[in-house]
Amino acid sequence: MVGITAYGGYVPRLRLQRKAMAQANAWFNPGLMGQGKGERSMANWDEDSVTMAVEASRDCLNGTGKEDIDSLYFASTTMPFADRQNSGILAAALTLDEDIQAADISSSQRAGTTALMNALNAVKGGAVRNGLVAAGEKRKARSASVQEFQFGDAAAALTVGVGNPIATYLGGASVTVDFVDHFRGDAEEFDYNWEERWIRDEGIIKIVPRAVKSALENAGVSGSDINHFVFPCVFPRLPQNVAKQSGIDPESVTDNLAGNMGQAGAAHALVMLVHALENAEPGQKILVASFGQGCDALVFEVTPEIKNLSARKGISGCLADRTEETNYMKYLAFNGLIELEKGMRAEVDKKTALTTQYRKRDMLYGLVGGKCKKCGTAQFPRSRICVNPNCQEVDSQEPYNFADKLAKIQSWSADYLAFSIDPPSHYGMITFEEGGRFLTDFTDVEVGSIDSGMSVRMVFRIKDFDDRRGYVRYFWKAVLAD
Repeated sequence: MVGITAYGGYVPRLRLQRKAMAQANAWFNPGLMGQGKGERSMANWDEDSVTMAVEASRDCLNGTGKEDIDSLYFASTTMPFADRQNSGILAAALTLDEDIQAADISSSQRAGTTALMNALNAVKGGAVRNGLVAAGEKRKARSASVQEFQFGDAAAALTVGVGNPIATYLGGASVTVDFVDHFRGDAEEFDYNWEERWIRDEGIIKIVPRAVKSALENAGVSGSDINHFVFPCVFPRLPQNVAKQSGIDPESVTDNLAGNMGQAGAAHALVMLVHALENAEPGQKILVASFGQGCDALVFEVTPEIKNLSARKGISGCLADRTEETNYMKYLAFNGLIELEKGMRAEVDKKTALTTQYRKRDMLYGLVGGKCKKCGTAQFPRSRICVNPNCQEVDSQEPYNFADKLAKIQSWSADYLAFSIDPPSHYGMITFEEGGRFLTDFTDVEVGSIDSGMSVRMVFRIKDFDDRRGYVRYFWKAVLAD
C-alpha cells in the first residue's frame, strides 16, 4: 500500500493579535475593525519558508529513519532564492543523504498538494521508496490590507512510502485552469488580488467540485464516505457549499484555522491535512483539495498504524505553544515593511565566503561536529585532534550530529549595543548533555526569561542577510527547551 507514513508541523510561537493590527490602521481604514478578531501566526525575524519547513520536517522525521529518505519535495511561493535550489538547503539542514532527488515546487497556492501528489505518484511508479514532502510559507501583505489579517506563517511535512502507511492513498485528480484570482509579478513584493465575488462564483464554485468529483471517482469512494473534508478557503461557508455540491456532508468540513493562525498560502492545505490526521480515527476517509490556477484533490483512508505513530508536536502542539504579540510595529519590522535605523555597528559587509560555506556545509547546515572513536569525546567544531587532554588522538573523529541534542546554558549575555532587529541580542555558551560546547545565539527569547542552567534545544534559523547581494545565510540557534 502507498500512502502517508508520518506527519509533522510547525507554527511560529508568536500570535499577532488582529485587534492590535486593526487599531493601528483604523485611522486609515475604520472598516478594518471588523477584521480585528482572533490572531494570526507571526514568524520571527530569523524565520522564513525554509527554516519553518526544516522544523516541520524534523517533527515529521521524529522516530523514523531519515536515512531512508530518497526524495525531497519542497513547496512554497515565498522561497528565499529565485535561482538556487531551496530544497537543497532543507536537505542539508536535515543531513539527508546527498544521493537524493530534490525539487522545488512553486508558483501556485496548490503547490503543496501538487508536491504531495507528485511524491505519491513517484512511489506508486517505483521511482521513489520514501519521499519527504515539506511546505512552508511566509507571505508579505500591504499594511491595512485584508490579506494582512488573513495571512499566517506556518509549515507542514509528510513522509510517503509503501508498506504500512498511517493513511493509504486511494486516488486523486488534478484540474489545471489558468484562472487568475491573484498574482505576483517577478519584481513585486505583494500579491495583486482580483474581485472576491469573481473568485468565488466563477473560480472556486466551478473548478473545485470538478476536481473533487474526479478524485472521488478515481478513489472508488462516494462523497458520503468522506469524514474530513480539508479545503483551505478564506470565504466563510464556501467550503461547506463546495462539499454539498460534491456530495460530501458539509459537517465534515475541517477547521481552516483562520481564527487562531491564518492561512499559510501554499502550505496551508498540508497544514490542515496534518491537523486532520491528528484528530482522525482508523477507517476514516480524508479528502484534501487545494485551489490555485486549477485544483488538486487527494483521497486518503486512515489505517490502524496511526495509533502506533510516535509522539510529535504537530500543528495542535504548536498552536497550543503560543505567545501573544500586540506590537504591530514589531510585525512590520520583522517583515521588512518599515526601514529601521540600524546604526554604525550594522555597517559591515555580510558577504558570504561560498567556498568556506561549501567545505564546511555539514557543520554550518547540519550542525555536525565530531566524536572521538578512541575516547568518546564529542566536540564542535570537528577537528583533526581530539580536545580531550588525556587523549589528543589525531584523525580519530567521526561525524556527530548535535542538532537533535539537548544542551544547558553555561553563560549568557543580553547585548543592547550590537544591532538586532529584536533587541537585545541574546547569546552565550551552551554545553551539550553528551559533551561538546560552543558559543551560540539564542532566539525566541523574552527579556529576563533565560538563565544559566536552563535546558535548550537547537533550531535552524537565519543568521544574516546580505542585502547588497540578496543572499541569506543560515545557522543553528538555541531556544529554551519545551
